[in-house]
Order: sequence, then structure tokens, then C-alpha cells
Amino acid sequence: MQPNGSVRAGDEKRSLSLKRDAAGAGIAFKLRTEWKQFRKNGELFMLTVPALLFKFIFAYLPLVGLIIAFKKFNYAKGLWGSEWVGLNNFKFFFASDNAFRITRNTILYNASFIVLTTVIAVALAILMNELGKRWLKLHQTALFLPYFLSWVVVSYVTLGFLDNASGFLNQLLQQFGAAPVKWYQEAKYWPVILILVHLWKSVGFSALIYYAGILGIDSSYYEAARIDGATRLQMIRSITIPLLTPLIVILFIVAVGQMFRADFGLFFFVPNDTSFLYPTTDVIDTYVYRSLRVVGDIGMSSAIGLYQSVVGLALVLAANYGIRKINSENSLW
Repeated sequence: MQPNGSVRAGDEKRSLSLKRDAAGAGIAFKLRTEWKQFRKNGELFMLTVPALLFKFIFAYLPLVGLIIAFKKFNYAKGLWGSEWVGLNNFKFFFASDNAFRITRNTILYNASFIVLTTVIAVALAILMNELGKRWLKLHQTALFLPYFLSWVVVSYVTLGFLDNASGFLNQLLQQFGAAPVKWYQEAKYWPVILILVHLWKSVGFSALIYYAGILGIDSSYYEAARIDGATRLQMIRSITIPLLTPLIVILFIVAVGQMFRADFGLFFFVPNDTSFLYPTTDVIDTYVYRSLRVVGDIGMSSAIGLYQSVVGLALVLAANYGIRKINSENSLW
């Protein structure tokens, strides 16, 4: 029995050795193949070096600074010498009386932006696809131009409409015999105002993305549908929207990842940081900015930034998982 056992043990060792050699040979073969591919397309790979360096310096290298979220940062002691406080920096946000309000505002505004921007942008893209080339450039320019305006400029445009004394809307109301509205003192109007301003500025950019997706659809589908007697509405419902769905889903997943991050310029400059409007215009980013301006503790702001990033990652994973369960072909991974 002893010799037979030793023979079997020897066979197992030889088998394991052969497997390791085969695995090593496979890895070496892959490395040689990759090296040949790199040498063959070396110029193209070199073109990516500036982008990779930019991404490393401005996206990955600053991740070291996340440690500030767990420290009471002291400029004199530096990043590594500052006192470690654990999760204390997160308490100022979660223990605040305004935590529920600003979290609610952030989530509801972003949910409204995602849904309305998607629906209106897809509708505009479909309408642009029905336009003739003569008018297309004019409509593209009119839709895309607001995207290039800064929020400071947009805030002055909004002020021109809503100013208490000389605003366009108040003058219009007075012409019809109605009393002027103090827009910057009434918080109840601002959910609608902020949504409209956001749509005016951003929906054109999204519409052009969807329009580019529509242009990528094979025209033979529409030609076959016309031969079968399909109307334009039927072609939109049966061809355009189904083939545009993967692009819509991808942009939706990316947008969901920003659910806990509000557009600071929109919520700070457009309402002019007016305290009367905080119940409906205050979001996580503006609250953290004011807290940092008053308290001056960057550890607290870093903690909230980390919290937003972690929640955003969780939302992206959850959204992709849900979409993969419904239709795996439309998910990102």
C-alpha cells in the first residue's frame, strides 16, 4: 500500500506542475501577444498618455486626500499630522436639524431633472429628426446656446424676469391688474422656477445627444416601414424609441449616480442665496458651502463629499442591477 500511495502522490505533483507550467505558458503567450499589439499600434497608445496622466493627476491622485474626512484637519500639522477623529466629521450633517430637508430637496430635484430632461430631450430629438435641413441648424443653435452660459449669467437672466420692482413678470402682472409677486421672498414658487431654469439650460445638450443617437439608426428600417404603410407616429413608437432605449438607459444610469450631488451654481446663484428661500432651494452642496464658510472646517466638507460619492456609487450599481434584471442587453455591465 505504501508504494502505491507514493506513486499516486507523485502523479498528483506532476499533474500540478504541468498545470502550473501550462498556466505560466498561457500568461507568457498573452503578454507576448499584448506586447506585439502595443508595438504595432505604439503611436496610437502614445496619444493616450496625456489623457491618462491628466486622469491620474486630477482624478486618482487626489483620492489620497479622502483621509481628511476622518481627521480634524490642522494646516500647521498637515495631512498626516492632523488628529484622527473617525466618523465625527459626518455627525455635523446627520445630527443637523436641516439634514432631512436638504436631503429631501436634493433627491427630489435631481429625480425631477432626470425624468423631465429625459422625456423632453427625447421628444425634441424626435422632432428635430422630422425637420428639414433648412431649419435644423437654427433649432440646434437655439437649443444648444443656453448650455454655454454660466450660472452667474443665468442668474441675471432670471433676475430680469423675477425682480420685485422691474421684473418682466411683475410688469406683466401689473398690466393685467394683478398684484406683483415678491418672488425672492416666497419659497413656494421656487421648485417650479428651478426646474424650468434647469430645463432651459440643459435640455438642449441632452436633445443633441439623443438626436445623434437617432442619426445612427439604419435608415433601411424606416424605408421598410414606409413600404408597409406605417405612419410617422408608428415608426417613432416601433423603431425610433426601441432603438434609442439603450442610449436612454446608459444616460439614466449615469444621471442616477449624481442623485446626491446637486448643481451648486443652479441652487446658489439663481436664488441669489436668499435665506427666505432655503426651505425649497437649500440642497446638500449649498448647505455644506455655507457651513464651510462659517465654521471653516474642511474635514466636514470632505466627509460629505465622500458620503455623496459612496451613495452615488451604490445608486449606479443598484440602477444597473435593476436594469440588468429587466433587460440585460441595456445594462452597462
